[in-house]
Amino acid sequence: MAGRKSNALVDPAWLHRHRNDPEVRLIEIAGMNQEQMQAYKAGHVPGAVCWKWKDMLWDQYMRDFPSPEDFARRCGEAGIGNDTTVVFYGEGVQFGLYAWWAFRYCGHTKVKVLDGARYRWGAEGRPLVTEEPPPAVPVHYQPVKRVERMRIHRDKMLAALRRNGTVILDGRSPEEYSGQRVGGPGGPDVGAVRYGRIPGARHLYFEELLDANKAFKPASELQQVVAARGAAVDTEIVTYCRMSHRATVIYFALTQLLGYKKVRVYDGSWTEWGNLVGVPVER
Repeated sequence: MAGRKSNALVDPAWLHRHRNDPEVRLIEIAGMNQEQMQAYKAGHVPGAVCWKWKDMLWDQYMRDFPSPEDFARRCGEAGIGNDTTVVFYGEGVQFGLYAWWAFRYCGHTKVKVLDGARYRWGAEGRPLVTEEPPPAVPVHYQPVKRVERMRIHRDKMLAALRRNGTVILDGRSPEEYSGQRVGGPGGPDVGAVRYGRIPGARHLYFEELLDANKAFKPASELQQVVAARGAAVDTEIVTYCRMSHRATVIYFALTQLLGYKKVRVYDGSWTEWGNLVGVPVER
């Protein structure tokens, strides 16, 4: 049996109750094709500020996450202290989950996700606004350690292929998984020189975990979906996709909604694996 779910997923009613809480910060993450923050400017959840995902969640130069010191500086400048509860949602929805994962990986424990992002919010008849909150007052943030157990690097991915028992879940679209594309649906077909998947990976398109409003399906349905891929609660599980955004949706469902413990994200994902020399590829 899976363990107890966490309180990391909040619904619109929870956010409305905490709308005036000074210890809660609401952030929309502008993802792919949102370089001008178009969705945010057209209408966002009241009180939300907007971050471009790469600017705030990645190192300035390397394809990596900010160092503990840089993470602390960014948080402090954004008015986020160590005890601030940060609530994310994204456009697309997977970028809010990615921000949650990145913050947890960087050591911030008080972080949540707005279930269904603006889609569930709007479906419940709640207003979207164009007014932006005033700039945050900077605060002090004490650097904290990264949570390395949440992540797996390419060398350990290769080692995992040589062992039995690790379930690898591929969160990409059917076309990407089958090797017809390397780019996500609706975008340019770019991102890797090789087409295909990591050998033995089982397909779990992240959209299968969500309902029509981009909110998570009930836990009983989630359990059926992941069990069909052989992902038992005591199994070592690795999730990946193209750049790990969709992989974090699966990670969140497994760890926060179903209580799985042995889950890691291969954040290099296909844009790393599909460009490496000498690694195996399956179609």
